[in-house]
Amino acid sequence: MQFNGLSQPYTRGQVLPELLKQRILILDGAMGTMIQQYKLSEADYRGLSGNSRFVDHPGDLKGNNELLVLTQPQIISKIHEQYLDAGADIIETNTFGATSVAQEDYKMAGLAREMNEVSARLARAACEKYSTTDKPRFAAGAIGPTPKTASISPDVNDPGARNVTFDALRASYREQIEGLFAGGVDLFLVETIFDTLNAKAALFALDEFFEETGGRLPVMISGTVTDASGRILSGQTVEAFWNSLRHIKPLTFGLNCALGAALMRPCIAELSRICDTAVSCYPNAGLPNSMSDTGFDETPDITSKLVDGFAKDGLVNLVGGCCGTTPDHIRAIASAVAKRKPRAFCRDNAEVPA
Repeated sequence: MQFNGLSQPYTRGQVLPELLKQRILILDGAMGTMIQQYKLSEADYRGLSGNSRFVDHPGDLKGNNELLVLTQPQIISKIHEQYLDAGADIIETNTFGATSVAQEDYKMAGLAREMNEVSARLARAACEKYSTTDKPRFAAGAIGPTPKTASISPDVNDPGARNVTFDALRASYREQIEGLFAGGVDLFLVETIFDTLNAKAALFALDEFFEETGGRLPVMISGTVTDASGRILSGQTVEAFWNSLRHIKPLTFGLNCALGAALMRPCIAELSRICDTAVSCYPNAGLPNSMSDTGFDETPDITSKLVDGFAKDGLVNLVGGCCGTTPDHIRAIASAVAKRKPRAFCRDNAEVPA
């Protein structure tokens, strides 16, 4: 694979590499956390108040957040705008689980392409509404890990068993990528990676798509360290994780989810030491807490102070929030890091040959 070290420049999001050198960019917060606050019913997920398209769909649809771009698009647009108003430079499409592999759980695999294109259009429209000459906004096509893993057996009694193949993942991701691109995203974000082989399927699909279409968009990569061991679920340390994907020449490389900022710090410090590209970090709002309104411990003040510590020490180029974070968290983070300089890095992905 070659990616953004190509001789051809980016065809969208061209200014992002330079912006990352000028200031710390802000990513949005959790979409799921915000959706939960609406307390939507099964009928709401089906969109029955407005149309009957899914009235007879078999099985429960409650919890299928990606479906809301078709049944409750006004909610998704409002959440995007709340994060943009809070200071986000980049917002993610509501497509974390919008692959045919993930949508099989709801018997909606056939809607994956439509979900991605519509979601991208909603995010792009919100960005256009809030963009200014001094502060352009960008829509990132969110590509999640799917509920299946290509590296780990789902059966403890059969280590060789797999519930998905690399080719099935690649095809599913390719469909998602095509929808996101058609909807107008400025960049792609392969995120919450717990299995590097899954991520490689997504990145291979992106490489194929770029090669065949001539489009060249920035690609962000973000893994998730699942516990204090400092490893992702499929076993790699963050250093090994970086070295297995560095050939992609991503715009940013970093971590999100699973841990709060305090527990994530040693891993971010390690990536900051070894990465020759921009480093990203968007942690959870601490640890889960069922008694909290957001389901997590940390208030905006706590999370922003922890993330600001990363910025103060020169570890990051892009920050935001994952599970449990809200527009208030993002506003506090944006305010805190506004006075900090971005981490220096030596490679401009859009211009340096591979």
